[in-house]
Formats: sequence, C-alpha cells, structure tokens
Amino acid sequence: MHKVSFDQSKKFDIICVGRIAVDFNPVDLNQPLESSTTFKKYLGGSPANIAVGMARLGKKAGFIGKVSNDQMGRFVTGFFEKEGIDTSQVCIAGDGEFIGLTFTEILSPAQSSILMNRNFAADLSLNPTEVSEDYIKNSKILLLSGTALAASPSREATLLALEYAKKHNIKVVFDLDYRSYTWKYKEEIALYYSIVARRSDILLGSREEFDLMESTLFSAKNDDRTTADYWLSCGNQIVVIKHGKDGSTAYTADGESFTIKPFPVKSLKGFGGGDGYASAFICGLLENWDIIDCLEFGSASAAMLVASHACSEDMPAFEAVREFIKTKKAEYGEMIARG
Repeated sequence: MHKVSFDQSKKFDIICVGRIAVDFNPVDLNQPLESSTTFKKYLGGSPANIAVGMARLGKKAGFIGKVSNDQMGRFVTGFFEKEGIDTSQVCIAGDGEFIGLTFTEILSPAQSSILMNRNFAADLSLNPTEVSEDYIKNSKILLLSGTALAASPSREATLLALEYAKKHNIKVVFDLDYRSYTWKYKEEIALYYSIVARRSDILLGSREEFDLMESTLFSAKNDDRTTADYWLSCGNQIVVIKHGKDGSTAYTADGESFTIKPFPVKSLKGFGGGDGYASAFICGLLENWDIIDCLEFGSASAAMLVASHACSEDMPAFEAVREFIKTKKAEYGEMIARG
C-alpha cells in the first residue's frame, strides 16, 4: 500500500505558506449576516488554520507569511506563539496593509457563507526576499495555499518557496484553497494552480477547485479518476478529491484509491471542516499510517470542526480525534466512515 516517506532529521514537520487572517463568526446564529450584531474573533485563513491543527496534533509547525502592523497582526502572531507555532518567518507589513477580515454567515447548520475583505491584504504583500531557503529546507513538508497565488508579490514568493522545496527534496502539499474574492480571471487560476500542481507531491481540493484548475487544460470536465490520473502522471504521489457531504477519495501513485464518508454529527456551520481534514490527514501521513486511516482521521477532524463554532480555536488534539472515532464507531459500527 502506498505511503509517503519523510526525512526524519528535519526540525519542522510542516511549514505552511500564505494567508493569515482574522475570522468574525456570529454568536447570534441562524440569521442573515446583516441581522447579526455579535461576533467572536478568531485567527483564520486556511494555511494558518492548518498550522494550528498540526500543532494541536503534536506536530512542529512553522509559518511563512505576512501580517498587518497593528493590533490584529499582533493578535494572530500571539495566537500562533501560544500554540507553539514558529513565527520567526512571519513578517510585518510596512506600507499600511491590512490583515484580511472574514465575516461568516451561519443561516443554518447546512447553509453558511463567507464575506471577505481582501483589499490591500497584508498576506498578499509577502515578497520573494522574505522567503528563506534555509528555513524551508529544515522541514519535512511545505504546504502551499492556492490563495497565495492570487496576486503579486505573494505569487512570486510562493513560487520561490516551491523552488526551494524541490531543490532540497522537501515534500510539497498543495491545498487548492480557492477564494473568489482576490482572483480576476478563471484563466489565471488555471495557469498558476497548474504550475504548482505539476510540481507538488500531494494535492488536496474539492471537485469544484479541480475543475477550475483544469478549465484551460481540457475541453470538458473530467471525472475524478481521470483528474487523479492526470495529476499523478505529473509526479504527485497522492491526489485527494473532496465532495463535501458525499465524502472524499484519495488516489495514489500505485493505482489504488480509498474512499471515506463523513462521520455523522450535528453540524453548527458549513465551513471550517476542510482545514481540520487537511491537518489530520497530513498528520496521518507523518505517522506513516495507511492511506485509509489518514482519511478516516481527517474525516473525523472535519466532522468535529463543523460541529463547533470556531475553526482555529476548536482544532482538536490528537487523542480527542481518536476518542471521537472510537465513540462514533461504538455508536454506528466499525465501518461507519469507510467507503
């Protein structure tokens, strides 16, 4: 069964690159955003959430990014430091940039939306001179986020990080992480996503995100098997395609595939699960588990996150995920999440 090998001599288990933001989630639930008056503030941004998730699971995480030179910037770096995430490569913006703000709308457990303010965003001002080759070469994994490719100079900084990782044989995880607010044209999404995807080792994304990446490559939309085979042929070892409530499948370079279904939970919101999924799945890879066990661990973390109010703040610890799986299997049967 296919497994990914990592250099155990590295200082960091994972270094994430990209968006650090602030989320405001409504406390007064099940109503439109315009009617919400009370919010809780959390660290946000997909790669930042994944870094927190990895730290909660006992892994050593670092981060390459940029934050605003104000109270919000200090809030997110302080949160990282409290979680034990290395912030030595988190830069402070010097031209008045703002941290990205996300206001979420929770209309119902099944219906949520996100309103992002990405104008003059600090994370997108990260430039190539602020990306350290020495830092990257000391990690087992470099995680790149699709959102970091949306604008310059963050785009070039991300591509340089990719080059450093490939130079030093660091495994690259590419989380497609599409957010519409920053991109202008679907063609540029396909162009820059495919540049990174062709050189990554592990791809994570939804069916819709893969369709965006492939929009200029193929004349018609692919099915999952065709999509996976193409990106595996480019050199990826694992391609994970997610279908939300319909589950997800991991395709591996040896031709196998493994499917997982969501664990049943009483959902509170419709977002946040993907970051918990990614961190727990990657944790499983680092633990040298079989792929199906990595998927199960990821699916469990995702279920826990959609049942909670926050994303970063509620990332579960290793034993909490284990206990969740044990409890659900006792209630629903051993094969509850397996496809």
